[in-house]
Amino acid sequence: MSKREPPPVPERLPAPVADAHTHLDACGAATAADVAAIADRAEAAGVTRMVTVADDLAAARWAAEASTWDARVFAAVAIHPTRTKDFGPPEQSEVELLAAGERVVAVGETGLDYYWDFSPPEAQQEAFRWHIDLAKRLDKPLMIHDRDAHEDVLRILAEEGAPADVIFHCFSGDAEIARRCLDAGYVLSFAGTVTFRNAHALREAARLVPAGQYLVETDAPFLTPHPFRGRPNEPYCVAYTVAGLAELRGESVEEVAAAAEATAEQVFRLRGVTPE
Repeated sequence: MSKREPPPVPERLPAPVADAHTHLDACGAATAADVAAIADRAEAAGVTRMVTVADDLAAARWAAEASTWDARVFAAVAIHPTRTKDFGPPEQSEVELLAAGERVVAVGETGLDYYWDFSPPEAQQEAFRWHIDLAKRLDKPLMIHDRDAHEDVLRILAEEGAPADVIFHCFSGDAEIARRCLDAGYVLSFAGTVTFRNAHALREAARLVPAGQYLVETDAPFLTPHPFRGRPNEPYCVAYTVAGLAELRGESVEEVAAAAEATAEQVFRLRGVTPE
């Protein structure tokens, strides 16, 4: 089967769940019809809501607008750490305006990325501190991108004082980092990587996270879960991650879906907000 062919839409989950982090624009969505089609496929698999996330200013504008097109779609707005080299007052003003939108449920993704060298660490850290302050001022959760930067991310959160809700998107740490995040009250969001059989440290971490402190996500179109690794990802594929996480934790698919959904409702403040 071709690596370019999307995975099949799986059987509907026994309980609804939200995709806590996706990039609908990068999945090929441009119009309201495109967004609705993606949301329809997701809903067929039991993925009834999703948060589309920005990584630059153009994506932030699009995500904020797209979140108004479909009741199943929300947005998160920030500047990705790899794009912070030229992040100054004009960009900050626009991000702040967009992030204040009613359908924007998080400030993200922000944080640190020491894998790529597109932006120097100093610029990334300065922008991260600014986004932390923005999340606190807007009283919205902070959605963190942390790649090869665990210690600095945790240090800066402690120095600045973390917002009430902090989400580690696509959590990539081991059990020790997970425990430190959990002790601080942070939420860990698991992407398709948790289903990869060679991700031993991550899978160990996922076993110890209690209900109430984990979410599930796709990070689509990237990180497609096993057994479809390398093929195009979309929000409906979070159902495969739920199934893999349930197997890993020795729990039922319904338990994991319900726990992740309850956390999404609490962290993103979606209680009482249902698709039309």
